[in-house]
Amino acid sequence: MMKVQAPPRKASFTEVLQRVYSNLGSVSSNSDSSSSSSSSESYNCNNLQKLKYNIRESDYDFEEEDGTMELVQIGAERAKNVLILMSDTGGGHRASAEAIREAFKLEYGDEYRIIVKDVWKEYTGWPLNDMERQYKFMVKHVQLWKVAFHSTSPRWIHSCYLAAIAAYYAKEVEAGLMEYKPDIIISVHPMMQHIPLWVLKWQGLQKKVIFVTVITDLNSCHPTWFHPGVNRCYCPSEEVAKRAALDGLEDSQIRVFGLPIRPSFARAVLSKDELREELELDPSLPAVLLMGGGEGMGPVKKTALALGESLFDKELGKPLGQLIIICGRNKVLKSTLESHEWTIPVKVRGFETMMEKWMGACDCIITKAGPGTIAEALIRGLPIILNDYIPGQEKGNVPYVVDNGAGVFTRSPKETAKIVTEWFCTKTDELERMSQNALKLAQPEAVFDIIKDIHELAQARGPLVNIPYVLTASFTSII
Repeated sequence: MMKVQAPPRKASFTEVLQRVYSNLGSVSSNSDSSSSSSSSESYNCNNLQKLKYNIRESDYDFEEEDGTMELVQIGAERAKNVLILMSDTGGGHRASAEAIREAFKLEYGDEYRIIVKDVWKEYTGWPLNDMERQYKFMVKHVQLWKVAFHSTSPRWIHSCYLAAIAAYYAKEVEAGLMEYKPDIIISVHPMMQHIPLWVLKWQGLQKKVIFVTVITDLNSCHPTWFHPGVNRCYCPSEEVAKRAALDGLEDSQIRVFGLPIRPSFARAVLSKDELREELELDPSLPAVLLMGGGEGMGPVKKTALALGESLFDKELGKPLGQLIIICGRNKVLKSTLESHEWTIPVKVRGFETMMEKWMGACDCIITKAGPGTIAEALIRGLPIILNDYIPGQEKGNVPYVVDNGAGVFTRSPKETAKIVTEWFCTKTDELERMSQNALKLAQPEAVFDIIKDIHELAQARGPLVNIPYVLTASFTSII
């Protein structure tokens, strides 16, 4: 507990902070002799709002009585703040962020305070705050996304547009980061390395804040993922690690742990028979899981109808397998499939949060080449039929699965249905072999390896209480 002389009432809260921090060394030497206040009242910080820095009293706990102020948390033991930067441009970024948050809570409890934020959406203006809608539009018109991905890959191009973004929205990003006073920043999005690192540099906080990147693309990825200023770059595969090295990262910065997947996939002990009973599936029939991602994209309807026909033995008049369809948020698709008259057992579901159960109850999966779904399927040992991919970041996922013998690729719904029927009837040995190959590729402990390494970085750095969060205009003014 420390006490410093309170400023006059007319002074802004920013001036108070600057006075406190400028005298921090001398104050700390006298802190043992400071007496505790018997009462307190909140300090009016309206002036601070004009600068768009939302400092909350709960973060620093300033108290005032008899002309003095108490600075409660500096130097005291407290939970470290971990700020995870993400964007809902594709479901994989949020899924990885939430997986990291869950793992921190399971492993370290209240030792870390985890905040997941889309800084662009919450603190900036157009076009950054509209990235989610723009991304969905471009991937629906996939050639637009292909052009955008490859045209911005050269370093000189993406460096220019990131600098332009920084010039326009530097103050807003700075405010968004400073609000949460992070001890650790984790980026799970390719657009969230450069500008936050520039903010830390110009605020003089590089020695205080640990900054790490967790790449959420499995094999091929955009060059903006890589920045030599990070403390760690966690790569999901050796191929991504090689690209990180080519982009200037040192070996000491690179770790290959795998893609962070929800702890429920890694730690849950699931019995297929028990899951089928819980999910009301036929215990005697092999099951195929058909997915279209969170938005129900791709040839889900055509593939489902082809499977319904192929998995029914007309001669014997009985089904050869059962089908589970995950439609995501696509309510029209869900309604259409529910109204269809099926000749085989079919479950049609909307958006699911317990995918480890549905995957655990099935024997193979049909999906587009999303990295998160692939990593989850590998953990469950599911042979994968890839039926589509987004150009750019998902293209490399196809050879990753196929070349390692964990699945096949085809865009044809009829060919997909034929492969599944063969796996369930005449090529069961191939299905088993691919299941074993999938398990060999799986990295179920990746998310725990990542957070343990971050914890070690935090422990090695130790408490740096003499490096405060000083709110200045240095970065903004330089830009």
